[in-house]
Amino acid sequence: MCVRTAVDHEDRVAQLIALRSWAVVGVSQDARKYGHRVFLALHGSGYHVWAVNPKGGVVAGQRVYPSLADLPEIPQVVATVVPSPVTEQIVSACIELGIEHIWMQPGSESAAAIATAQAHGLTVVAQDCAMVRRKQW
Repeated sequence: MCVRTAVDHEDRVAQLIALRSWAVVGVSQDARKYGHRVFLALHGSGYHVWAVNPKGGVVAGQRVYPSLADLPEIPQVVATVVPSPVTEQIVSACIELGIEHIWMQPGSESAAAIATAQAHGLTVVAQDCAMVRRKQW
């Protein structure tokens, strides 16, 4: 059994923050929602970021794609801001698309999503908020 330490977690956080191509799954038109906030914060910090929501549309002048498979290119990191059952589906999509890094915002993670991602070699950050880490961007 592999024991994960706080140092391992901090290394994973630093690794994902260093990657500049992200997709945020769960972007909302509602500016009060965290998916909206995470997307805008990453975008405003110079990241190349795509918005993903099955409803599509436009947020802050940026196209919202209905799925990860619809993106014009594969992002380095996927951030999930959705209910945990949806994150489990997103993990499967990441595996299929060859996406190697996933950040599960608090409330979007589940033991099953984390275990599946890790079993397929994805780098996972969970139980940590990207917005809290914003100073590191």
